[in-house]
Amino acid sequence: MLVQIKDLSKQYKEQKGVTRVSFTIERGKCIALLGPNGAGKTTTLLMLAGLLTPSSGSIVFTGYENKDYRKLIGFLPQHPSFFNWMTAKEFLFFAGKLSEVPKQRLAKRVEETLAFVSLEDAKNKKIGGFSGGMKQRLGLAQALLHEPELLILDEPVSALDPAGRRDVLQLIEKLKTDMTILFSTHILHDAEQVCDEILMVKGGHLRWNGTLEALRKEFTSLAIKLRTEQAIKQTLDQIDFIESIDYLDQTSAVVYLKDLSQSNELLATLISKDVTVVHYEMMQDSLEDAYMKVMEQ
Repeated sequence: MLVQIKDLSKQYKEQKGVTRVSFTIERGKCIALLGPNGAGKTTTLLMLAGLLTPSSGSIVFTGYENKDYRKLIGFLPQHPSFFNWMTAKEFLFFAGKLSEVPKQRLAKRVEETLAFVSLEDAKNKKIGGFSGGMKQRLGLAQALLHEPELLILDEPVSALDPAGRRDVLQLIEKLKTDMTILFSTHILHDAEQVCDEILMVKGGHLRWNGTLEALRKEFTSLAIKLRTEQAIKQTLDQIDFIESIDYLDQTSAVVYLKDLSQSNELLATLISKDVTVVHYEMMQDSLEDAYMKVMEQ
């Protein structure tokens, strides 16, 4: 285990930002923090990064109990700020000194990090002339420069065009092998593409904590869409392992089963009753469907 978060809360005067959030972060995991705007994602990340003081609760890094753990964290805010008159190389040297990267290593780390985020050719260009995607990659380079144990990214792709999103997600995918990553997003496809585990927050409360596989297993349902040559209602109504049925017309229906293994049994049962099946399609809920079910709880 890398970090344990227990009963973390933050209250802004009369409004609660986060209420008694508890979870753990295991080493080597890539975790997505999902939730609608205003759910408490950024507040949670700022507290973890040591940039916002919790109202109550605790954040404990293994081996750093009661110590300043901020040097273990690389943080990329949703809207990173730069000195536009600096070059990318100058900015990373500046950031490296703030992060206390040893002087004898700093020059090498700057070059390595610029190469990793594909900004080698632009390292001597002024940041003011960078595109949004280039600035986001430079912000990621800043967060990686001191080789943190935990990389925290707040909505890293939300303001990017499709090409920029793809580039940043590919970088995150590469980083998964070297460090622990926690990033917030409201784009479900991005979480599905790169993450191992999911945290879902709504109204400052943690609604889900677990793997993608566990989320699908608990909140998605298996359905079979079928069409036959003859009227189907009387036959389907007699099959006891069907959970529910939505009839589309006399010969078409969507059948909901309790277990994936029953899909073959359903087809075999229909055939044994001399039903001619002309269409048989397995349908499974998407991550978005599971997300909506969690949010509606």
